[in-house]
Amino acid sequence: MPVNVQLPPCSILLLAGGRGQRMGGQDKGLLEWQGQPLISHLHRLTRSLTDDLIISCNRNRQQYAAYADQLVHDEIADFPGPLAGIRAGLAVARYAHLLVLPCDVPRVDAQLVHEMRAAASQHPDTPLMLRQGEHWQPLLCVIPVALARAFESAWNTGERSPGRIMRNLGALALQCPDHDQRLANLNTPELLSLHARVPE
Repeated sequence: MPVNVQLPPCSILLLAGGRGQRMGGQDKGLLEWQGQPLISHLHRLTRSLTDDLIISCNRNRQQYAAYADQLVHDEIADFPGPLAGIRAGLAVARYAHLLVLPCDVPRVDAQLVHEMRAAASQHPDTPLMLRQGEHWQPLLCVIPVALARAFESAWNTGERSPGRIMRNLGALALQCPDHDQRLANLNTPELLSLHARVPE
């Protein structure tokens, strides 16, 4: 489907609230890649797609504010994981769907985001996740905001895996090639350095 096809509006959540353990505790979204903070690459990709751009961050809020319409943070301390950020995003999203992207996948492109939104619009009541072979990518997903209560219920029973929640809700898979470079997860200094040398 061409990227200029009109799709229903959606809220977009960029996840930047992690501990950055593999980065030595640094705030991953603000680390530079190809001369700009990681968060700025996702901001550039998504800014024109929504007027409800949400960033989940637990520190450096002033810096992230320049990239977002709304900021959210985890309701409990000590970095409880990405599900906490997704819950916070679902709680404030203004539109019927929340598209979620982690800050450390700066190679995601407009075509893939469009395909995610288009597939989700065909099944508006069901979560959608990217999948490579048999491997799900739960942090690259589109979630119907109407399912926020189901996420809360799962959280309250001790569930911390967003992928497991979405699979239990009958998640759809948007299949990607096994070695799709757009999904490269640049979550270590070595990967940041390696992919900085890969041509766009």
